[in-house]
Amino acid sequence: MHPAVAVGLVFGGCCSNVVFLELLAREFPGCGNIVTFSQFLFIAVEGFIFEANFGRKRPAIPIRYYFIMVAMFFTVSVVNNYALNLNIAMPLHMIFRSGSLIASMALGIIILKKRYSVSKYTSIALVSLGIFTCTFMSAKQVASDSGLNEEDGLQVFLWWLLGIAALTFALLMSARMGIFQEMLYKQFGKHSKEALFYNHALPLPGFLLLAPNIYHHAVLFSQSELFQVPVIGLTLPIMWFYLLMNVITQYVCIRGVFILTTECTSLTVTLVVTLRKFVSLIFSILYFRNPFTAWHWLGTTFVFVGTLMYTEVWNSLGPFLARWRKRPKEE
Repeated sequence: MHPAVAVGLVFGGCCSNVVFLELLAREFPGCGNIVTFSQFLFIAVEGFIFEANFGRKRPAIPIRYYFIMVAMFFTVSVVNNYALNLNIAMPLHMIFRSGSLIASMALGIIILKKRYSVSKYTSIALVSLGIFTCTFMSAKQVASDSGLNEEDGLQVFLWWLLGIAALTFALLMSARMGIFQEMLYKQFGKHSKEALFYNHALPLPGFLLLAPNIYHHAVLFSQSELFQVPVIGLTLPIMWFYLLMNVITQYVCIRGVFILTTECTSLTVTLVVTLRKFVSLIFSILYFRNPFTAWHWLGTTFVFVGTLMYTEVWNSLGPFLARWRKRPKEE
């Protein structure tokens, strides 16, 4: 498949996914569990049919390693989605998750004993400063909520702090999972589609612990206003439509990233995913009118410039621009 198609899938799928997630979270902030379960179930069923061949294909990586990876992946997914129920606004949620580079570098130094160049440390400092700026300004907004009395305002702020702690934990756990995957791929080779299937299929029994919450939100979704789906004319509760679209766009997003990793360099993949996050952030701010001050914009700029510095995009663009400038002279 042409890389341009994969880029289109990533931008179209991932950006649309964020939109439908925000539509769900705005109506029912605690719906993270039913969203996570639906995404896992869809990808697991698709993988069981097309990757595992209805269970007849043996995994290339021993199943015991997948159980370890799945424990981390399930925890990260549930905690990330549940953070939306703890007064965490979607833009801050996206910015915070963009700090995965910090966590990856920190754990890389501690666990893998890696050493990095000065430019890498500078880029991480920029990302850290950007996330701190956005988080601090969001904290001021939560603390100064004029619609609440002092006692309620403190309670909301404490829940927000718990949300920040949850996002931080998920960030570190996600980085640890990445290091674990890297070690597995070095030992057994890359099997991305297989890993995608087992990461989503094995945690499904774990959702039994969340069954009451999932059922509660399924009932709430069924009681939402009816919506007629364009083209096919099917009528269903609008929250179920949002959930269905969220699941489909999540699958398109993941498939797009997978295709991109097979067709392009890791640098290109990182650049595309970073730009996609930036587009999603801008859309969330403008379309949903999320509160975003000049300080938030400054912090966001730090995060994305730091990310691009880390991937050394500027070094790659230099030779390309030099060739592009020389071309008219040669003609």
